[in-house]
Amino acid sequence: MTKRIFRSILLVSGLVLLVGLGCMLAVFRQYFDGQLEKELQQEASYLSIAVEDSGADALEKLSSQRERVTWIGADGKVLFDNRADSEGMENHGDREEIQEALEKGSGQATRYSSTLGEKTVYYALRLEDGTVLRVSTTQYTTASIVLGMLQPVLWILILALVLSGIFASRASKTIVAPLNKLDLDNPELNEPYEEVAPLLGKIGHQQRTIRRQLKEARRQQEEFAMITGHMEEGLLVIDKQTDLLSWNPSALRLLGSKEARAETSVLSLNRSEPFQKAVEGALAGSRTETLLEVNGVFCRISANPVLDEGAVKGAVLLLVDVTETMQRENLRREFTANVSHELKTPLTSISGFAEILQDGLVQPQDIRKFAGRIFDEAQRLIVLVSDVIKISQLDEGSVPYEAETVELSEMVNGILTRLTPAAEKNQITLHTEGTAKLRTVKPILEEVLYNLCDNAVKYNRKGGKVSVDLRQEKDFIEVSVSDTGIGIPAADQSRVFERFYRVDKSHSKEIGGTGLGLSIVKHGAAYLGASLDLQSSPGEGSTFTLHWELSENDQTGK
Repeated sequence: MTKRIFRSILLVSGLVLLVGLGCMLAVFRQYFDGQLEKELQQEASYLSIAVEDSGADALEKLSSQRERVTWIGADGKVLFDNRADSEGMENHGDREEIQEALEKGSGQATRYSSTLGEKTVYYALRLEDGTVLRVSTTQYTTASIVLGMLQPVLWILILALVLSGIFASRASKTIVAPLNKLDLDNPELNEPYEEVAPLLGKIGHQQRTIRRQLKEARRQQEEFAMITGHMEEGLLVIDKQTDLLSWNPSALRLLGSKEARAETSVLSLNRSEPFQKAVEGALAGSRTETLLEVNGVFCRISANPVLDEGAVKGAVLLLVDVTETMQRENLRREFTANVSHELKTPLTSISGFAEILQDGLVQPQDIRKFAGRIFDEAQRLIVLVSDVIKISQLDEGSVPYEAETVELSEMVNGILTRLTPAAEKNQITLHTEGTAKLRTVKPILEEVLYNLCDNAVKYNRKGGKVSVDLRQEKDFIEVSVSDTGIGIPAADQSRVFERFYRVDKSHSKEIGGTGLGLSIVKHGAAYLGASLDLQSSPGEGSTFTLHWELSENDQTGK
């Protein structure tokens, strides 16, 4: 803007200078022409008096260097000329100024010389004797004067232009300075020029509108970020070049990425082939679904194109964590396979023994033995089915029991009494310590504690010990079942609560069991609202601890 103002001022200054110079030359020319005419009239008047008194003698003394004076007779013959020989001069009767002087008493004429760039001004005055006295002088034309003064005029013009440039620069900076100091954040507070006031008013109104719109957009963005930030599902929004426009933390977690940056390719978050195909399919205009596994986490990706008037502008990717679903599906398959296997074994035995009896291949004295084997396998089958039913009830939360206050020491003593024969068989000592009362579902808790104590006896060493410790404080209750048995390796501790999982399968076959005991313990503890902790070292034994946090109602006995 400063340059434009500078150029405008400089141009105006130059034009004004040229126009002014032209006007001054025109005024001076007119002024000097008028002065010259007056001088010629005065000189002719003075000379006419002398000629009328003295005749030609009055003209003889005139110098040839001054204005040209010519005395002409009434017939046009030149009688005297101070610059030329009158005898050799042509008749002047046809001259304009002479004819006018003879008719009117005085005459005036101007003749130009284009070759010399001069003009000659003539003034003629008729004397009383009918002769004409003419005075003339030569004057340069305006063009010749300008050409003659071209060099100084150019220097003057250059100097004027330089000064104009300096003044224009200062003036433009002075004009622009208040505009540069405008506080556009608060346009209403500025008062530089009255002409700028409407513009500042519009800027102020526009800024208020923009601030209001930005505030609304920021609020919506914060709401969107808050909503998407608390989503368990991952959300990614990309443009048609695969650059990220928006994302939430869940998306980064599911893709196994720590951070993301805007305007970087979404493929930098995960370069697996399924993810790449999902992105490419969405940007090609089709809805794409795929399953992706990252660090043991399964997520289902739904990629949908974003269309605008039929053209793909980007895509939205929704990532849903289906790890638990996949795990449950795997557990269901494993459970189905394990149940089938566990049911098949006793049923095969029962079928085999029954077929032998049916075919009469058993001696009468062995019938009782085979019947006992059939009974044992049937009992094993009944226990297995019973455990499966228990786990199913715990999974579905459809246990048909009511909560009641239970004296835990009595329950534990009853369980240990039932396990005494098996413990004495391996010389295992059973011990309980402490008392506690808990409002809970008695059958489920009894099943949980029985499975823990039963495992402590089964997987103990000969001459070992099983201890059940009860502890009740103001805000919690703990029940710990410890043994001095074979222990559980660290690698297996996270899996011992899975259905049908056995650490030592060969030893498990020897001692029996369905493989569902600890799974019943895990689901039962969850149903009863207790946390379950396992501490174990191979060769030293294991400790299972049930922990209940007591509410204020539990503490006051309500």
